[in-house]
Amino acid sequence: MTKKYVNLSFIYAIIGLVAGAFYREFTKYIGYTARTRMALAHPHFLFLGAFMFLIIALFSMNLKLENEKTFKTFFLSYNIGVVITAAMLFLRGLTEVMDWGDNKALDASISGIAGVGHIVLTVGFVFMYITLKRAIDNRARN
Repeated sequence: MTKKYVNLSFIYAIIGLVAGAFYREFTKYIGYTARTRMALAHPHFLFLGAFMFLIIALFSMNLKLENEKTFKTFFLSYNIGVVITAAMLFLRGLTEVMDWGDNKALDASISGIAGVGHIVLTVGFVFMYITLKRAIDNRARN
């Protein structure tokens, strides 16, 4: 299973690098010079995605994380939360660069979906810690 997490980390790294390159080149092409939230999608994918799953891969080498009941909930909610959160940062940045800010419904929708993404990501974090604690306790018992 460790290879699965390394592969997922690699996918997040590619997405993060592509998001960063797109941000840089797109804003340069458009001539947009102000700071935009689109720039934050790059580190979100890299840190919350790529680095986190490298760490999970290291933990899974010594602990049987997949055997814990809470692991599946962590894995699913965390990945959904990362994707939603980073995607909404990217979309928010597009609205800034393209000057779509006058659309109140779009603005509210992005904010609401980003909030849901953060909540789901938080649930994933909680289940990650629960999973790690249980796996450590189970290893100590054996």
